[in-house]
Amino acid sequence: MKNGNTTSYFILLGLFNHTEAKLFLFVMVVTTSFASLVGNAFLIFLIHQDARLHTPMYFLLSQLSLMDMMLVSTIVPKMVTDYLTGEKFISPAGCGLQIFFFITLGGGECFLLAAMSYDRYVAVCHPLRYPILMNWQLCLRMTLGSWVLGAADGLMQAAATLSFPFCDAHEINHFFCEAPTLVGLACADTFVFEYVMYVCCVLMLLVPFSLILISYSLILAAVLQMRFREARKKAFTTSSSHLSVVGLFYGAAIFTYMQPKSYRSAHHDKVVSVFYTIFTPILNPLIYSLRNREVKLALRKCLGQCSALSHD
Repeated sequence: MKNGNTTSYFILLGLFNHTEAKLFLFVMVVTTSFASLVGNAFLIFLIHQDARLHTPMYFLLSQLSLMDMMLVSTIVPKMVTDYLTGEKFISPAGCGLQIFFFITLGGGECFLLAAMSYDRYVAVCHPLRYPILMNWQLCLRMTLGSWVLGAADGLMQAAATLSFPFCDAHEINHFFCEAPTLVGLACADTFVFEYVMYVCCVLMLLVPFSLILISYSLILAAVLQMRFREARKKAFTTSSSHLSVVGLFYGAAIFTYMQPKSYRSAHHDKVVSVFYTIFTPILNPLIYSLRNREVKLALRKCLGQCSALSHD
């Protein structure tokens, strides 16, 4: 391949290439990813099966679980295959698909978490008007909007990234195709694209994050004014579960996409990427199932039905 030509493939250097404990890390990643898929699938199943969970809040939660499952499925199978076979090649089309799905799902989660914070704001601050202010039509529109906005950004970034000519050094020091890493291999001037991508990241991250902060500031003020201890406890439990998910997701995303280029390193990028593509998805079902009374009741009911069927 010549300098400036369109490359026919890229090489993903992977996650385990610079560590002696690569087998241990590989097993841990595979186990965590499998547990994440099972946990999120089971949470979606519970929400679908239990009539008490047929509310906008849990519908949004099921969409979050679906996005997490798709995110793990986009990244991990290719990484596992590369490790087991030793073949680390990926075509430009395969790279483009990874960028598209990764940004679609990541961007979609940003807006979905903002929608979930609005749901909590209405439930805590305006409980009597909840069926009106958070009706099913609005819930479906916010969900569809999250998917569409994420997909639009993903399509734009995937197409723009692959439009550049790439140099002879076609090794990607990452375990999946991520737009900022791939742009670093381009032989053309990428300043304008990097600036636009940075602006898009600011909008996709900070705008929803600002809405979340406003929602939870109003929720905190309302909770502190509640007279009944049980009501305060329930509001804090549900809201803190959502805040835990928001903190984990946005913390890693802001570190990756809003950090100045001069401070970035391939090693740190991979560590943070592992956190929000592999470990964060398994935390969501754990946080919501362990700290949410309705989900725990649905889980007990499901286990009771399974136990009854096994004894028949």
